[in-house]
Amino acid sequence: MKLAFIGTYPPRECGIGTFTNNLFNSMLVKRGSKRNEHEGFVTALNDNDLVYKYPEEVKQTIRQEYQEDYIKAAKFINLSGADICILEHEFGIFGGQSGVYILPLLHRLEIHLIVTLHTILKTPSYNEKAVLQEICKMAHKIVVMSLKAIEFLVNIYNIPKDKIEFIEHGVPDIQFNQEKSKKEFKLESRKVLLTFGFIGRNKGIETVINALPEVVKEHPNVIYIVLGKTHPNVLRHSGEEYRIFLMRLVKNLQLEKHVIFLNEYIAVQELFKYLSASDVYITPYLNEAQITSGTLSYAVGVGSAVISTPYWHATELLAEGRGRLFNFNDSNSLGSILKDLLDNPDELNELKRKAYNYGRKITWPKTGEKYISLTESILKEEHVEIVKKDTKLDLLMLPPFSLTHINRLTDDTGIIQHAKFGIPNLKEGYCLDDNARALLMVLMAYRQIKDIRALELSPIYLSYIHYMQNGDGTFRNFLSFSRNFLDEVGSEDSFGRTIWALGYLLGNAPNDAYYQTGRLVFFNASPNFEKLKSIRSIANTMIGISYYLKSNPSDDSMTERLRNMAFNLIKHFEENETSDWKWFESLLAYDNGILPLALLHSAEILNDKKITKIAVKSMNFLTMHTLNDHYLSIIGNEKWFKREGERSVFAQQPIDAMAMVLMYHQAFHLTKDKDYLNKLYTSFLWFLGENDLRMSLYDFETKGCCDGFENYGVNRNQGAESSLAYLISHLTVLQAYEEFHKSE
Repeated sequence: MKLAFIGTYPPRECGIGTFTNNLFNSMLVKRGSKRNEHEGFVTALNDNDLVYKYPEEVKQTIRQEYQEDYIKAAKFINLSGADICILEHEFGIFGGQSGVYILPLLHRLEIHLIVTLHTILKTPSYNEKAVLQEICKMAHKIVVMSLKAIEFLVNIYNIPKDKIEFIEHGVPDIQFNQEKSKKEFKLESRKVLLTFGFIGRNKGIETVINALPEVVKEHPNVIYIVLGKTHPNVLRHSGEEYRIFLMRLVKNLQLEKHVIFLNEYIAVQELFKYLSASDVYITPYLNEAQITSGTLSYAVGVGSAVISTPYWHATELLAEGRGRLFNFNDSNSLGSILKDLLDNPDELNELKRKAYNYGRKITWPKTGEKYISLTESILKEEHVEIVKKDTKLDLLMLPPFSLTHINRLTDDTGIIQHAKFGIPNLKEGYCLDDNARALLMVLMAYRQIKDIRALELSPIYLSYIHYMQNGDGTFRNFLSFSRNFLDEVGSEDSFGRTIWALGYLLGNAPNDAYYQTGRLVFFNASPNFEKLKSIRSIANTMIGISYYLKSNPSDDSMTERLRNMAFNLIKHFEENETSDWKWFESLLAYDNGILPLALLHSAEILNDKKITKIAVKSMNFLTMHTLNDHYLSIIGNEKWFKREGERSVFAQQPIDAMAMVLMYHQAFHLTKDKDYLNKLYTSFLWFLGENDLRMSLYDFETKGCCDGFENYGVNRNQGAESSLAYLISHLTVLQAYEEFHKSE
């Protein structure tokens, strides 16, 4: 069996790195004469562009904030011959918001995945919860190191319990004699208290220092050793502020002879000498939110007498007399326990005995055997499938269609264009684009599912469009919240999107009043159709005309306008086409699917073979560059994709996903080819997490859609454009599903 490990790794100074190293050795390094049947390698995470001199088992590295490294790592692991990948997960070691960059790597894995969770938050942020849920979804087994972790995963993160394995934190199988260790450190005459690990404010070391004055009065030979460097993240942001605070506290309490700070990150052998030399080990953390503590496991494993605050892991590990607990920030209680134990050597030794006996059960060799047993059981299971998402959409798994967020954004003027998270941002006012999209969406919702609220909202958006039309048929775009015009003439794109919505209205009006108003605005705008220069505005207008012509096929003048506009698009295509570039421009930019979609709509009306041919050719080209890895990867607006250049991954936006959904729906509508239906489903799943970041853009709490994702992660603002793009896509999926079953 060949294993691939992902995590931090020595010589990087990191607790997760130490864990990964110990797990690697316990599973793969042969002991004594026993032949090791397994092999493996490590993919190590680097931080802040630092480079480390790794041992030979590290075959590749990932720079924390470089997403391309994660993709390369997935390819390397897939080609390595590894049978199982073991991921050490801690939010802070991976790049992007809440460590989101690890998701694309995991999704691309073609082997089984085991995840060891080192942190499980009781009150996660939206992103933290989404990231962890997605990781657990892709994992075949999830390893946790405390029973509280199982409770959290099941009740907070909705992870199936049968997916979770409980394997306690391993401890090195190292033993030292206390007398010899004390002698080596010249501590023979002292009662040694010890705390070790990275130093930071949450460690609560001041609680111990404040307890010492009363303790040393009765036991003047007590010495407290604080062993460990300041945490690298703390050091970068606050320097040695906390350590200096502690040293001043020691001086103020006149404890200089009783407290020693050893600012070192020491090897495991040396650490266990200090543990053996100590009489009492203390973890005085300030709050309960620690699901796993490697330092605590080490102390129990070596047989220390442990005193701790009641954080989650300590409460479990020190149960049944294996240690003593005191309240958070309670120096008086700690002092009383210390004096009691130092006054009663038999009780102190009993704590050590119970801890030592328990520690024999969790040594790294035994922990490694449990991991080996877990991996072997996975590989022996019959018909175990790699956890991959199915692109075939089950409509029962869709979120319920909801206008909750649209109601929140809409007032009696129109729909507010932007939001701060899920709250309308009134400072940005209204725009024509979004009110046109909103009109399209509510008309679709009423036509398909007879949503009464959609019908009630439609006159608001239609009246906004009417209000923004100029005397020459063009439109203003922006209106302030105080109802002041902010421009004279809006963009051509906003014009085209408005004609699309009006054309759909003329083909699907719920009553005559709406139809007559829509017809008035549509034909007032029509003299401007031939003046359009932007190809996306031309495409949007073509879609609107096509919807109009479906219910007014005898309008020969409008039919010819549609034909002229279609061949205008084809002219752009032919001017830019090469042997390997089948597109309307020299780059793939934004809202790309709208261009083939417009030709597909006009092909339905005009029945022209050339239009159909170019529509399919351009659609296939776009598919090749965005849908070639079993999920939709939108061309990012950060840099776009210039011919003979590199495509941009960030920033991906929902309107592009909507365009793809609509494009494949129209292709399916014309051809009844089920492959287009599958592509439609795959494109829609972009909103629900089938994307480059493996994060859902749809917010199940607000019922809105996030504005896309950047290189740092999801943009959590939920403006009108994004939420409307999601809802239009949702309704299109429902319509396609209905059409498919009618055609069966």
